Amino acid sequence: MRAASQEKWLEAHGIEHWTHFYTDYGREQQLRFFDYFLHGKKDGWRKQPKVLLQVRHPGEKFVARAENEWPIKRTQWTKFYLDPATMALSTKKPSKSAQFKFAAMGDGVTFMTPPMPQETEITGPLALKLFASSSTKDADFFIVLRVFTGDLKEVVFQGAIDPHTPIAQGWLRASHRKLDKKLSTPYRPYHSHDQKQPLTKGKPVELDIEIWPTSIAVPQGYRVAVTIRGKDYEYGGASGGKLSNFKNELTGCGPFLHNDPRDRPPAVFNGITGLHFASGKAPYLLLPIIPPKKQATGKKRRRK
Repeated sequence: MRAASQEKWLEAHGIEHWTHFYTDYGREQQLRFFDYFLHGKKDGWRKQPKVLLQVRHPGEKFVARAENEWPIKRTQWTKFYLDPATMALSTKKPSKSAQFKFAAMGDGVTFMTPPMPQETEITGPLALKLFASSSTKDADFFIVLRVFTGDLKEVVFQGAIDPHTPIAQGWLRASHRKLDKKLSTPYRPYHSHDQKQPLTKGKPVELDIEIWPTSIAVPQGYRVAVTIRGKDYEYGGASGGKLSNFKNELTGCGPFLHNDPRDRPPAVFNGITGLHFASGKAPYLLLPIIPPKKQATGKKRRRK
């Protein structure tokens, strides 16, 4: 996003992080790139799209698609408001004020859409707006974007390492909420991390939380959910195993977990978290909804 060069390309793919890179597909693509820039061979790289996506579908199915820019220009940035009365995600803003509390290092709370009326593609960066407080001077927020079937079975995917990965995650320590206003956008908040801002007990603050980009075609009848919690995501099904060189078992977040008490002392991070809702301060999840590409049309010339 911030690379200075005008000659830049983006490729996003699924499965493990090494499969596409080390197999013939990745090797040949890298050779075409180096042939172009190091050997001056123009033909192999000339037709490479600026953005090449592998749009994920449940069942680990991928559909390749070329785009011209990132984020995609035709993105429909859609706010899904968190409704504390129904625990739903809705495009309608709630009108009543409310407060919702939960154990900071517990399983948190989940807000979910109704069943999708049609297949819905979510591709691009995401963000979550919250108004939150804590009973202590700080709080960690772990944001999990999830997909469920119509009968509420969670759909997980092969991540870079972990075989039971949700579709996207985001993280923010509340005391690091200060934004870099020059770099931040509504869909990509940048945090400066140059000032610690402790919380005042029970006083809500505004949080803008980055959620890493994703690409998923959510089938008709499935639901999208966001979970707000104070610890790492944990898949509720079978274990993903443990490799000999890993400290932690694979439970949904790979081998790297935020569970060191030196970094997260219980006296600070095991309090009570509050989510605040008001008409002028309505929390929302910002999703990049992608409409289908318009097919090129043209009238055929009539022969004389």
